[in-house]
Amino acid sequence: MAQPNERNHTLVLIRHGESEWNRRNLFTGWYNPDLSEKGLIEALVAGRLLKAEAIKFDIGFTSKLKRAQRTLEIILEVLGQTDIEVRFNEALNERHYGDLCGLNKAEAKERWGEEQVQLWRRSYDVPPPGGESLKDTAERVIPYYWEEIWPEIKAGKTTIVSAHGNSLRALIMEIENLSAEEILSRELATGAPIIYRLSPEGKVIERKDLLPSRSPAAPPEDVV
Repeated sequence: MAQPNERNHTLVLIRHGESEWNRRNLFTGWYNPDLSEKGLIEALVAGRLLKAEAIKFDIGFTSKLKRAQRTLEIILEVLGQTDIEVRFNEALNERHYGDLCGLNKAEAKERWGEEQVQLWRRSYDVPPPGGESLKDTAERVIPYYWEEIWPEIKAGKTTIVSAHGNSLRALIMEIENLSAEEILSRELATGAPIIYRLSPEGKVIERKDLLPSRSPAAPPEDVV
């Protein structure tokens, strides 16, 4: 008979539903807007998609930002699993956009120029002024994953992580062993769960994307 660690290594990742600042097309970062009405619906749909998969979670992880927390809360309510342990940590926060926070794309381009803003958005290791690059984000997300999240998965706990476009990109880069160039081209839809089956060593055995039919992958949070 398979041992628990061999039988169950399931990790679900989900980018939060649309936030009010996503709706207004603002760089968000560590600012703390709540979900928009659309975002609330996206979280509800995500819960229903996971319910159809008959997944029973043992533990959840999320950031210190309420858009990710609220998404997880709604999902667990739909699943009837609000009694599980949930851990909150700023290591899972969105990439910090520094001086770009609160600006929309047009305002940012007017202030710094389109080429410079594009470099900040799409490079791996060039941060905006006062903010983080994706590389900086990965340097806090990845250690947190191996030190806090992976031990729970390895112990056989079915785990959900509700976080943000770029903190999840950093995590996916590590889990899927992607290059910086590969992860920069990865788009994550809001409210669309990704189910991983992992080996006892943490390698991906299977990936399943639960994409709602209502929309294609949303743009990364740095542009919405």
